[in-house]
Amino acid sequence: MGGDYEWMPALTFATMGTVVSLRLEDADAVDLVETVFHRWDEQFSLYREDSELSRIARGDIRLTEASQSLRACYALALHWCERTQGVFTPHRADGVIDLSGVVKALAIAEAGAALTARGSANWSINAGGDVLVSGDAGHPEWSVGIVDPSDRGELIASVPLRHPLRAVATSGSAERGEHIWTALNGDPSPFRQVSVFAADIVTADVLATAIVAGGETTLNEMTERFAIDVLAVRLDGQLLATPGLRRTV
Repeated sequence: MGGDYEWMPALTFATMGTVVSLRLEDADAVDLVETVFHRWDEQFSLYREDSELSRIARGDIRLTEASQSLRACYALALHWCERTQGVFTPHRADGVIDLSGVVKALAIAEAGAALTARGSANWSINAGGDVLVSGDAGHPEWSVGIVDPSDRGELIASVPLRHPLRAVATSGSAERGEHIWTALNGDPSPFRQVSVFAADIVTADVLATAIVAGGETTLNEMTERFAIDVLAVRLDGQLLATPGLRRTV
């Protein structure tokens, strides 16, 4: 994260199998953000045996017996499944409900709303490369660096997060291997990495995953239907950028 906000120290904590990095004017708000993330992780992580979602996966409780918040999260994931023609899905291949495709973004969104409600105007939340920012008039704009998937120590672009696109999410195989597959035939994605810029972090996160899974067909469909910008890296290293990003790449 760049810009003249570098004077804000980066405050970090670990959760959801990643590291959350915050830049805040109000350092006392870190505990507020951390509480939000830990609550989402405790309820939805499939790596925690005691989470509500793990209990559903084991058959200890039925989905109809789950909390309203879990059922609402599942309904949101199904909504996005429909909006992406099934490319984004809240189900693993074995049928287990996996809401990781929306949970981290929802935690980021809730934490951002909590900071705003607290009166914080200038902040950034970076959870494993998924970023949401806020800045008031008269302050410098935030910028986000997009990492080169073939060399994690280098950047392929530094992109300003200008209103209304104040969120970016990146999905792909550079860090976790081929964990996303195409929806049609199960082959590896044609993209090594996809970054989506949107007005909200949930849209950015879902569509980044959907485009990796669906390939160029989904990329073309999503950029026509949604107010987003996209920077995609093919397996051969070629970059694809929507018009709003071409000046930055």
